[in-house]
Amino acid sequence: MDPITIVLLGMGALFVLIALHFPIGVAMAIVGVVGFWMQIGVWGPALSLVGIEAVGLLTNTELAVIPLFLLMGSFATAGGLSRDIFELINAFLGHRRGGLAMATVGGCAVFGSICGSSPATAATFGRVALPEMRRLGYAPTLAGGSIAAGGTLGSLVPPSIVMVIYAVITEQFILDMFVAAVIPAILAVVLSFALIWIMVVLRPRVAPPAPRPGRGIRGGAARRGWRVG
Repeated sequence: MDPITIVLLGMGALFVLIALHFPIGVAMAIVGVVGFWMQIGVWGPALSLVGIEAVGLLTNTELAVIPLFLLMGSFATAGGLSRDIFELINAFLGHRRGGLAMATVGGCAVFGSICGSSPATAATFGRVALPEMRRLGYAPTLAGGSIAAGGTLGSLVPPSIVMVIYAVITEQFILDMFVAAVIPAILAVVLSFALIWIMVVLRPRVAPPAPRPGRGIRGGAARRGWRVG
């Protein structure tokens, strides 16, 4: 069978399996094995490919950092570091109009540098920051948008799981990828702050100002937030 035809059939079968609620990894494995068998006409090498690829991934020292990032993010969440980060930034920005949304974006950037995962960052600050913003009367659009935008920083702020995978696939030096992402990450945070500021200037009702915290509150937030460093 023509290779292009095999590819097209494989893509169609992949979407069908996903639509049938197969796990994406399982669907990709099935399509890959069957597609390889259709090309060579022998089941033995096609089935052995599953074991070879699995062993290759599990023994890859460069990819070993990914579960460690996820484990570190879990420890940080369980230890309350995410709330400490949020409270630290909120203590200095929260009293300004839109400051709580800025604190959310800044906290996502810092927490993203710990866990390296966008979904984990968004989910964590959805639990930490969203109730506080809703309590203070923030508009749902600004509250949810700041968490969604800040969550994407988990894949941009180094170290990042996505960068590690990209570096391994393209055979690039991982440290160079991390260094190259520093300026874009800072730029993304600054532009997010600027967008929040413009939004609250044009529509002040979306972000009511919060009371200014005292020095004691700021000092306590700083003492709790030192663990992040």
